[in-house]
Amino acid sequence: MNKFITSALFSALAFQAVADTTDQKWMTIIELEKQGEHCADDPNCFNRYHPEVPEKATANIGDMIVYHTRDALDTKFTLDSIPADLATVDLGLVHPMTGPVHINGAQRGDAIEVEIVDIVPDQYGYTVIAPGFGFLRDIFTEPYIVNWRLTRTGAVSPQMPGITVPYEAFPGSIGVMPGMPEVEKIKAREAGLAAVGGAVLGPSGAGALPADLCGEGGRGENDCLRTIPPRENGGNMDVQQMQIGTRLLFPCFIDGCGVFIGDVHYAQGDGEVGGTAIEMGSITTIRVHKIHKGKGETLQMPVTLGNDQIIDMEPTRYYQTVGIPLKGSNELPPTHQYLSGAPIKNLENLNEDLTLAARHALLQMLDYLVNEQGLTKEQAYILSSVAVDLRVGQVVDVPNYIVTAVLNLDVFDKYRHY
Repeated sequence: MNKFITSALFSALAFQAVADTTDQKWMTIIELEKQGEHCADDPNCFNRYHPEVPEKATANIGDMIVYHTRDALDTKFTLDSIPADLATVDLGLVHPMTGPVHINGAQRGDAIEVEIVDIVPDQYGYTVIAPGFGFLRDIFTEPYIVNWRLTRTGAVSPQMPGITVPYEAFPGSIGVMPGMPEVEKIKAREAGLAAVGGAVLGPSGAGALPADLCGEGGRGENDCLRTIPPRENGGNMDVQQMQIGTRLLFPCFIDGCGVFIGDVHYAQGDGEVGGTAIEMGSITTIRVHKIHKGKGETLQMPVTLGNDQIIDMEPTRYYQTVGIPLKGSNELPPTHQYLSGAPIKNLENLNEDLTLAARHALLQMLDYLVNEQGLTKEQAYILSSVAVDLRVGQVVDVPNYIVTAVLNLDVFDKYRHY
């Protein structure tokens, strides 16, 4: 009897081992892992756009493409980092991207439909105030850093006591490689803007990767585009609605498209007003569902297709400020200095100006966070960058267009119910 029971038990266990669901596989996985400490050490990493950046892998429609990404600044920050550590940041290294990946069957003029399947966060992330950068760079002139402890249930920090930022990860930078016609077009228009004082970062070989193509003395140094501004190929769009489960349509400018990902955010407010979100490394998985033949010819920019992701991101309770295009007399915000400043400097009210309306709404939000919630002004600016959404209210009631700033009050632990 005992032998029979023992035999039956082992037979059952053997059957379970064969039938266990973990043994069943259907995915074809193309994985680009991180190698080395920084982008410069990693053959799967680059930080400039050019059609000749070598593709690191090839994928078919339906393959799972797994990108191991680096933080936006390619830093050595840790949980113990302090504001003085920002002095070590080299903006020439922004942004380290993983890829690009060649999509079989995709040609210039097509469009590809990409699903964001999953984002696994690192355990550590950071948000910084970098002098000279950010929407209110004229007000926040000193370095500051918040070090976040990350899980899929929330981000917390000893520098932000009583606050938990929900996990709403998305790729801050995702896109495809531009072709040479696009490179030439972009260079020309950005040079024109720079000539009148616009905030433009032109091609620079300092810290550029791949070095033999884009670095100092590289064969394409003057044609390698910086990654900070978003363009027709996508890139640093910083659109938080590009969440897990959404699909993106990208026009293809080279054969194979050259899909890349980087600068993944744990969470970000619409606006990313401080210049950074909760920045982190990640393991991000995408899948190309379809090639739309010829559709890239009609797409001016990438498009997002979503379901209920936006609804899920909406707050259950919120505080909202309203901004109109007001400023102080004799004040010229940095966002307007490239314009002819003389006619507007002494005005308190500008005409049909969404940028100034956004600034007005944000300044009121900072006042609320400092005066009503007890945050320091730096904490308030950091929280606004990762959790406050700037939204256009209306663009018809001249001269005062409306931008609102919306804060999900559930980021404060005292308002949440457990």
